[in-house]
Amino acid sequence: MEGTEVSSYGDMIFEAILEDGIFRFDCSTDDRLAAFPSLSFVDPQTREVPIKSSRVPEYVPSFEAKCGQQNVIIQLPTGSNFYGTGEVSGPLERTGRRIFTWNSDAWGYGPGTTSLYQSHPWVLALLPDGKALGVLADTTRRCEVDLREESTIRFAASVSYPIITFGPFESPTEVLTRLSRAIGTVFMPPKWSLGYHQCRWSYDSDKRVLKIAQTFRDKSMPCDVIWMDIDYMDGFKCFTFHKERFPDPNSLFDDLHSRGFNAIWMLDPGIKHEPGYFVYDSGCENDVWILKEDQKPFVGDVWPGPCVFPDYTREETRVWWAKLVRDFIANGVDGIWNDMNEPAVFKVATKTMPESNIHGGDAELGGRQNHSHYHNVYGMLMARSTYEGMKMSSGKKRPFVLTRAGFIGSQRYAATWTGDNLANWEHLHMSISMVLQLSLSGQPLSGPDIGGFAGNASPKLFGRWMGIGAMFPFSRGHSETKTVDHEPWSFGEECEEICRLALLRRYRLIPHIYTLFYMAHTKGTPVLAPTLFADSKDPRLRSVENSFLMGPLLICTSTVPEKGSDELQFVLPKGIWLRFDFCDSHPDLPILYLQGGSIIPMGPAIQHVGEANRTDELFLMIALDENGRAEGVLFEDDGDGYDFIRGGYLLTYYVAELHSSSVTVKVSRAEGSLERPKRALHVQLLLGGGAMIHARGNDGEEIKFPMPSKAEVSELVAEGEEQYRTLIENARRIPDIDYASEKKGVEVTRTPVKMERGDWVLEVVPWIGGRLISMVHSPSGSQWLASREDFGGYEEYGGAEYRSAGCSEEYTVIRRRMAESGEESLDMEGDIGGGLTLKRRISIPKEDPKVFRIESSIVARSVGAGSGGFSRLMCLRVHPSFALLHPAEVYISFTSLDGEKREVWPESGEKFLDGNLRPNGEWRLVDPCAGVELVNRFDVSQVERCMIHWGSGTVNMELWSEERPVSKVTPLGISHEYEVKQLT
Repeated sequence: MEGTEVSSYGDMIFEAILEDGIFRFDCSTDDRLAAFPSLSFVDPQTREVPIKSSRVPEYVPSFEAKCGQQNVIIQLPTGSNFYGTGEVSGPLERTGRRIFTWNSDAWGYGPGTTSLYQSHPWVLALLPDGKALGVLADTTRRCEVDLREESTIRFAASVSYPIITFGPFESPTEVLTRLSRAIGTVFMPPKWSLGYHQCRWSYDSDKRVLKIAQTFRDKSMPCDVIWMDIDYMDGFKCFTFHKERFPDPNSLFDDLHSRGFNAIWMLDPGIKHEPGYFVYDSGCENDVWILKEDQKPFVGDVWPGPCVFPDYTREETRVWWAKLVRDFIANGVDGIWNDMNEPAVFKVATKTMPESNIHGGDAELGGRQNHSHYHNVYGMLMARSTYEGMKMSSGKKRPFVLTRAGFIGSQRYAATWTGDNLANWEHLHMSISMVLQLSLSGQPLSGPDIGGFAGNASPKLFGRWMGIGAMFPFSRGHSETKTVDHEPWSFGEECEEICRLALLRRYRLIPHIYTLFYMAHTKGTPVLAPTLFADSKDPRLRSVENSFLMGPLLICTSTVPEKGSDELQFVLPKGIWLRFDFCDSHPDLPILYLQGGSIIPMGPAIQHVGEANRTDELFLMIALDENGRAEGVLFEDDGDGYDFIRGGYLLTYYVAELHSSSVTVKVSRAEGSLERPKRALHVQLLLGGGAMIHARGNDGEEIKFPMPSKAEVSELVAEGEEQYRTLIENARRIPDIDYASEKKGVEVTRTPVKMERGDWVLEVVPWIGGRLISMVHSPSGSQWLASREDFGGYEEYGGAEYRSAGCSEEYTVIRRRMAESGEESLDMEGDIGGGLTLKRRISIPKEDPKVFRIESSIVARSVGAGSGGFSRLMCLRVHPSFALLHPAEVYISFTSLDGEKREVWPESGEKFLDGNLRPNGEWRLVDPCAGVELVNRFDVSQVERCMIHWGSGTVNMELWSEERPVSKVTPLGISHEYEVKQLT
């Protein structure tokens, strides 16, 4: 069907699969047979086998298949909210957003970037009544997930692919558990991997690594893992060690282990094309490389220079790679980091290999296909091979793999992080929603680079980020080369203390986090969840993204620079939520609440997970519900290995009950063959306001203690509130210093810049994205722009999505020339993230004062080397809002490139002009009543499309550049000018 002009449409046909309430939809029986095997399902055959079910789907997708494209539409009730979509930037709620599943090296991505490192063509819909529906487009191909239309899900990808729906079920948790049974649950992580991880690109020698490790111990700063980035290698060649900087990895391994650290080392897919290099020679002998169309191995540049790439779609290649990993582990490797595996390729605008490349492909994966079919699963298959190699090395240890690229289902083999983020407050805020979206898409083990990868964090930003990041499932600090040091002690004493307190909190909660991962591994429940999971029927919670749940814990935090957590009003779910802390409350730390009816296990304050042996004291934090009851569970095993699969674990269910005036805490039941340790049990019963009462006993025995009277509870709560206020008031605040400030040029003021010469009087506000807010044509007295100081006017956007760089970034005035010099001009620059700068020059030229010109460009100033010198996908979008004095009479007139004279009137609404429909370099806003026209001339070679949007008394006449990555030598630019003419 692909590539033909045949068109078909209608409702999709369905059959029940897997279990009750899960349906597979196809366009037709022929399409069902033509669909490629599933790479997302843990057992692909379960997608192919129908089951008997008494249920029928409540929502049936419709489709249109044309020209090799299958478009699917699912219409849901008005008021539905959308989540999921995997690794995406931007807000938690995905309603109104659009993404493309195409794994991309997205260094410095922004909130509107439409493709990141992983692909999850999955939407979790929350219906108005609180029920939830999951929808999966089960295709590995590039897929558009369009949620811009209210209560409508649209998928578009090449034919043929099935749609899998889960539900509706009573809660979003139930949808996630069903999804996890289909695509597989997260691998059970070794316990040490839940500690804090410290990384940098790069700790350039074993001496530097040991110094970092010892500093953590000297400063009593909890940490379990040190990471080795690419500089440990000999010439960036995988499976090698630099002879001078890392001469004896086994010795380094022993030294780190003696200090309580584990070591993780990077492996990239790009293998240097170098005869004599043992990995290259072995790969050639085993015929493992991805091929070009001419059947020769594809060669592309990455870190080592020219590289070839293993074809992980073939079992022979995966076994070959796994054996290399197995041997590599013997050097003293605890975990492996797979990076650059989108796969990233340098020196090409696409930042990846040609889609025409050929993969051999096992039959059960889809057989021999070009790269467009396997691109999105390349990273997952690499992670799978790495995971299997680690299992081969020792059956006594669980593998730990971190992958940058992935696909839905990758959680079976690897953890992930949210890629090359930026050291700014916007990315701090986004890190919460990004981790939650991954959790909602089946990947519970994720986290961001704490402090930001690219750029220099300020002390306050780093401290605030550590406060949140210490609560994420995967907690790692990581920073780019040439940035300032980003270790927790690098930003002054106040920030160091915040980091210590944040990490001590995490380590106290390790028993709880480890238990949640056991549940995620065995049942598919989330480790972190949006606050809305506390009550999916409560509409107040659906857009909350400054708090999240860790089991029954509610973690509320501030990502606002000028306000701490204590200064914000958080939306709490209905019911009992009792605040608690560890006598460490601080404005830069999250506020913790425990849900009534819950018990969470905690451990003592430690510096690394290995210190927590089972003879230590166990703590239980308890919050009773309105009936005076609470329950909780604790999972324990050896912390590594696979004995837990064979019953070698202890799963303890605790219950607390209030009867009359006493509280009883006991074990209600236990599972597993592991013997209960002989240890003290410390019970902490929350009363409210941070107040608690304490009781002690022995674990496994019943503990009974008196409950204070109501008057005594009120007094204790008041004391707890006073203690909290004292802690906040006496907290050593992190100084408001921006270490990263390097602004150049004229200082930005809060006074609009006025430009006046010839026919024009202009006003610009540099502090809001350089916005042009006034554009007065003096001879006619016309004010053309529809604007106020904080909205509208003339703006530019650094992306195809509707978002102004000026919404959050100031522009700096670089240079200004006054009219006395013969030309009135203003040069400005604005940082739009990812090493990119939006430059603008507004000028009224000396030779023709009847016009004014705007020359704009997006230039790459410091695009990370990790992106191969190219930015994320960019589009320069000129967005002026013109005021209409006579809205019913005005129109836009132009001659298009095809030679046709055209007029566009207000009743047309929104109109895009592409290809030969574009104006031939000039279009005019004509006002016959005023007798004038505004002429806009532009260089048509710089403009990919034009857009007209008629509003209420306004019109936007937009110019869009092409959409592509930007490098230092390939900026995007649009030059254009305005002139007002009298109508004849």
